[in-house]
Amino acid sequence: MVQKTYQDYQLSEEILKALHKLNYKHPTDVQAEVIPVALLKKDLIVKSQTGSGKTASFGIPICEMVDWEENKPQALILTPTRELAAQVKEDITNIGRFKRIKATAIYGKQPFNTQKNELKQKSHVVVGTPGRVLDHIQKGTLVVERLNFLIIDEADEMLNMGFIEQVEAIIQELPSDRVTMLFSATLPEDINNLSKKYMKNPEHIERKASGLTTDKIEHYLLEIDEKEKYSLLKDVTTVENPDSCIIFCRTQEQVDFLSRQLTRDNYPCDKIHGGLIQEDRFAVMDDFKRGEFSYLIATDVAARGIDIDSVTHVINYDIPLEKESYVHRTGRTGRAGKTGKALTFITPNEKRYLADIEDYIGFQLLKLSRPSRAEVGSARHSFEQKLNASPIIKKDKSDQLNQDIMKLYFNGGKKKKIRAVDFVGTITKIEGLSADDIGIITIQENVSYVDILNGKGPLVLNAMKNTTIKGKQLKVHKAKK
Repeated sequence: MVQKTYQDYQLSEEILKALHKLNYKHPTDVQAEVIPVALLKKDLIVKSQTGSGKTASFGIPICEMVDWEENKPQALILTPTRELAAQVKEDITNIGRFKRIKATAIYGKQPFNTQKNELKQKSHVVVGTPGRVLDHIQKGTLVVERLNFLIIDEADEMLNMGFIEQVEAIIQELPSDRVTMLFSATLPEDINNLSKKYMKNPEHIERKASGLTTDKIEHYLLEIDEKEKYSLLKDVTTVENPDSCIIFCRTQEQVDFLSRQLTRDNYPCDKIHGGLIQEDRFAVMDDFKRGEFSYLIATDVAARGIDIDSVTHVINYDIPLEKESYVHRTGRTGRAGKTGKALTFITPNEKRYLADIEDYIGFQLLKLSRPSRAEVGSARHSFEQKLNASPIIKKDKSDQLNQDIMKLYFNGGKKKKIRAVDFVGTITKIEGLSADDIGIITIQENVSYVDILNGKGPLVLNAMKNTTIKGKQLKVHKAKK
């Protein structure tokens, strides 16, 4: 059977160019099924396990179908967590880079007015968590009259986190003449009811082959007394010697404790949980993605929005109390076709949680014995070598896409009555420049940002130092990250 390519979907040159730069070679199974149906603007219910490439399965059609000329939002994507909202926004921006698609993320724990000002700009796609999205709709700062597409991502997690009422309240504010797509790892009854109530003859796509968990992950169980957990963790990590590992705990306090212990024992590690401010959570995630450290200690807040295709191990230091959490935690490894290992620690009084998990996923976890002293001893040298080695910094998948892009800062905006068309008109008069070399333009009250594509940033930067915009000489320099 001939493997499909993205060219098979009659996508625009701008989208295909971005996919090529992102090193997207062939559609994943779920993308191959979703993209052609989504491009026909049909309602969709997609049941697909985590790590299957589903963000691009809706991101590619959305970027293809939105109209760049329209200033008001045309697509709304709802996600259960702030991390996932930020990740999806980044993915949409990357896919739509050469079509100049502007995506805006809105979520809690970030100033409302900052988001309000961003929503005043041209935004083709808005990605957000239900509570903050509903807040913006009710206050009139998120205009929904031109919304043609609603995506509900990780719908089962919306249910688990108690967001379904807010999701319904949002849906009731949206135009009824729209395309609705729902993505979920599982389809509990409440999600089915939601789809029956608000979707029009949806097409069902289900990736059944591997069950709830991907067949790329090996699942193991280690029985241990609570007081022996930490010494077991040290033994297991010594023998397994992971390149990149997430260690899940049940509480923020346990994460903090384990982080202190591992730091004391010279593990290159950091932590993430809901008690950290959002900027710190994003910074930790970015560092982990780049490989600045190998061990991330986390609560379930990190089980969504971690899209890293090279996590080799997941360790459930505390067994999850909810069976669905097991699937979402372990789904952080074995992504993008790679293999992974999931190891779960269980104490004698936690057997009932194990039974629920095994019943839910449809198989038993393979029991492992604690590594022997001899095994730990023989593995120690290799483990300590990796522990003390300088980190190998990974390239982000968008690095190649963004290497030819320079973001320019101008010290003028709406107050000086400057519009996007003024930048386009001025920049295209520079010799060697065309509209195709101009990316996303963001105009704020007093400043503006313009992405210059195709490696032509230095040329524009130099020319604009002596060129007026609408008769005004603006200061211009390379924007800070």
